[in-house]
Amino acid sequence: MKNLYLIISVVIIVLLGVFLIKQPTVTKTKFTQIPSNSIVPVSMQVDINNSRTTAIVLAAKRASPPVVSITVIQERMVTTFDPFSDPFWGDFFRNFSPRQQYKQQIQGLGSGVIIDEQGDIITNAHVVEGATKMKVTLPDNRQFDGELVDIDRVQDLALIKIKGKDLPYANLGNSDDIMIGEWCIAFGNPFGFLLEDAQPSISVGVISALNRNMKPSESGGREYKNMIQTDAAINPGNSGGALANALGEIIGINTFIFTHSGGSEGIGFAIPVDEVKKFIAQTKDHTKNMVSEDKIEKIKTKIGITVSDNNYTLMRKYNLTSENGVVVVDIEDNSVGSMLGIATGDVIVSINNQKPKDALGFQKLAASSSKQLDMVVDRRGEQIRIFYHY
Repeated sequence: MKNLYLIISVVIIVLLGVFLIKQPTVTKTKFTQIPSNSIVPVSMQVDINNSRTTAIVLAAKRASPPVVSITVIQERMVTTFDPFSDPFWGDFFRNFSPRQQYKQQIQGLGSGVIIDEQGDIITNAHVVEGATKMKVTLPDNRQFDGELVDIDRVQDLALIKIKGKDLPYANLGNSDDIMIGEWCIAFGNPFGFLLEDAQPSISVGVISALNRNMKPSESGGREYKNMIQTDAAINPGNSGGALANALGEIIGINTFIFTHSGGSEGIGFAIPVDEVKKFIAQTKDHTKNMVSEDKIEKIKTKIGITVSDNNYTLMRKYNLTSENGVVVVDIEDNSVGSMLGIATGDVIVSINNQKPKDALGFQKLAASSSKQLDMVVDRRGEQIRIFYHY
């Protein structure tokens, strides 16, 4: 029995020894802390920089320099009280009191894109519409006075010009090969009044949809067709700025957004650059037909206003949106026209329900009116009715 216990004890000791011999050796890993002021190896710096310099970064560098900030002073006629529009009291008030109007100056802000070295800039019509003064600021903080060259209110496009040297200009791409889902970059100057520099802001998104057409009731009389939809943020002040692809090519002009809050909600729209190119070509054709203002015939009427035929020269001078009617080019002080609040640059579309074919035709219609004048005036897109009893 003692021998059995002895054998069992020996076996247990042997097995215990074997187990202890097979246990893995545990070694402690030593961590060396890198000082915060240590130099990152050159090879690592190169890798990090390469990973930061994406296609979007390169495109932003290419497309930013020609994106400008446009500050405008717009003049609007404001009516404090209009009894003439009342269907019952209208005739009574017209006999005793003229229309009460005054001019109000409003400051506006938008963006634009320099498209050539001559200083031509494309923007939205609603940015410069009705402007009496325009100031263009480049990203390098140079400032220039802007001059309106052409405007198309229906397409919501305008061309303005600055005079300067060494101007950066954009590379206009094509909008017929845009792909839904590809990256895009929106450039502009949102809330530029609050910033001291003119560097454009960028926002990145994708092309959400193509060939979007807006309903007339939603577009305020403008025709927005074949629009590019993007989820890149477009904020107040971005109108007229560039929409670029990942190559830095301009593929559209940022125009408007759908929003409930007043800010970007990821539903923005841009005019395709191919439509912009057509507008630029039409503008060049218009400028060929310009005539010197001193050669334009001016017809004086019995109500103290002087009118001329509507033409491209006057449309450019007064920033007109209507190609019809006759243009008011001068007003006598203390005349009937002055009392009625008629302003230079107004386009008289009709008189006593008749549309004048030209300035001479308007003069005859005004002279034949012995009792009253009932005129419809287009004031930079706004239709105004002016009524007068002799």
